[in-house]
Amino acid sequence: MNEVATIRPKRLWARVLITGFICLAILGASAAAIVIINQTEPTAQQIEATRKSAALVQTVTVKRGDYSPRLDVLGTVRPAQSIVLSPRVSGQVTYVAPSFLPGGMVQQGDELVRIDRVDFLNALSINESELLQAKAELEIEQGRQTLAKKELALLEGTIGEANRALVLREPQIASIEAQVSAAEAAVERARLNLERTSIVAPFDAYIVDCSVNVGSQVATGDELAQLVGVEEYWIFASVPIRSLQWVQFPETDGEGSRVLIRNRDSWLPGTSRTGTVSRLIGTLDQQTRLARVLITVPDPLALKTDGPPLILETLIETQIQCRPINDVVRLRRDYVHEGDTVWVMKNDKLEI
Repeated sequence: MNEVATIRPKRLWARVLITGFICLAILGASAAAIVIINQTEPTAQQIEATRKSAALVQTVTVKRGDYSPRLDVLGTVRPAQSIVLSPRVSGQVTYVAPSFLPGGMVQQGDELVRIDRVDFLNALSINESELLQAKAELEIEQGRQTLAKKELALLEGTIGEANRALVLREPQIASIEAQVSAAEAAVERARLNLERTSIVAPFDAYIVDCSVNVGSQVATGDELAQLVGVEEYWIFASVPIRSLQWVQFPETDGEGSRVLIRNRDSWLPGTSRTGTVSRLIGTLDQQTRLARVLITVPDPLALKTDGPPLILETLIETQIQCRPINDVVRLRRDYVHEGDTVWVMKNDKLEI
């Protein structure tokens, strides 16, 4: 029994060793096969080949010449003249012009509002009476001075130089002359106040807003209306700084660039207005960081010419005609591809 128990463990270890050697052999053979396959597999080679194909294209003929680029930017319409109409005297409004209403057109010198004149007429009459009285007193005193001169001639040599002015009543004359001057100034002031009861338009304008009616009590400095001049409007256009070199300005070029103005939202197709670049505004727009140029538009409401009227505070399209560039080729924008490249036909072949 002891011999049998000793033989069985020996056979078991022999089997384990044989199995281990077989597994190692299989693993080694697999690794060797993988290495051989990797070293002997064929490698793909890149072959440069181009496919020849042809496509129908449309070409345009271009020529070199002198052309003026156009700069399309947006601008805001602003008034060139705008004031708040205020009275210079206080009183009750007795007259308001029929055209004195929002949107009304007025011309320079038109009477718009009239203030009650009764008190000012009375003040003028009183001041004129005081002036007449002062002048009468001056004439009386001048007559006394004439008599004093005759008396002084009889007493020549007995009156000292210090008393000579008193005898000739020179201080009295100077005092009354001052009263006359003050009375004349008072009369002039009363006349001005009377004239100021009539409030007139300072220039050709239209009324944006008004806030007074017949019977209103107004005081000096009250806002009666806002007037906007109709001779000229301004357009503040935002231009990239790099594009300023192409814009003409009157102070440097003698004349400003011509500007074509369009408003596609409210104007009929094909309609436009023209303006002129007037000057460069010396500050950048704080929001867009763009330079600003001032464009002037004459007769903005088209009162004397044909065309659509401009509306204040409108965001409008402006096309600035820039200074000409010599010996260049002009292309449409859709012919320029990414990277600023152009497809050109040369010897019946495409060249980029």
